[in-house]
Amino acid sequence: MTTLRLRTVLAPIVFGIAVVLVWQLLVTAFPAKGSALPAPFTIAGQFAASTGVIVQASLGTAANALVGLVVGTLVAVVLAVLAAAWRPLDELSAPVVTALSVIPIVALAPVFYAMFGASVETGRQMIAAIAVLVPVYVNTLRGLRTVDPLHRDLLRSYAAGRWQTARTVTVPGAVPFLFTGVRIASSLAVISALVAEYFGGPVSGLGKAITSAVSSSNYALAWAFVLGAIVTGLVFYCATALLETLALARLRPTG
Repeated sequence: MTTLRLRTVLAPIVFGIAVVLVWQLLVTAFPAKGSALPAPFTIAGQFAASTGVIVQASLGTAANALVGLVVGTLVAVVLAVLAAAWRPLDELSAPVVTALSVIPIVALAPVFYAMFGASVETGRQMIAAIAVLVPVYVNTLRGLRTVDPLHRDLLRSYAAGRWQTARTVTVPGAVPFLFTGVRIASSLAVISALVAEYFGGPVSGLGKAITSAVSSSNYALAWAFVLGAIVTGLVFYCATALLETLALARLRPTG
């Protein structure tokens, strides 16, 4: 088991190092003047030289993504609980959720900036929340309905009420599905908040920083900001994965 886990961890790391080395060799062997794709070592050097600016921009994007993740998750869970309890609501909400899943961010951003003003972060946070809502809602609703009929019949034979059934069977069974949705949504929140920054709003965050660097042809700096976005997304994903592990450990029966 330990060897298997070690392979699972080392395999992507080794593959990533190999990709970076090949990238470095290709850029070094075939240099192109004014290339928009600098060598990875150049990007790493720029990242180290601009760490403070990158961290500040990452925090701006992360703040909007976090607000969107929390708000979107809360709304999605409430809607999923209501839809699981009342079938007509599920049928009514299905087309709306489907529509939300295909709305492009490039269409939402200008509309929200016009509604709430371009000087506040509300538009970016709402875009992140909408991106989060769909996967969390779908997974939570599926979890609430994935209950072993044998367990439900057993509780019914013991005259358990709806609250007891929900507390002992339905909710524990839905928690893994909920966290699967949250893990997926954590990355979407960062991506959505970042993309929304391209279309106006306060001059903060990684999206604005990337466009500013590209407009001045400082491609190494632009890729350094992209690296900052990757790190931000990984932090969100790992944090939600840790929360999932802790929550499932608390729900796991002992003895």
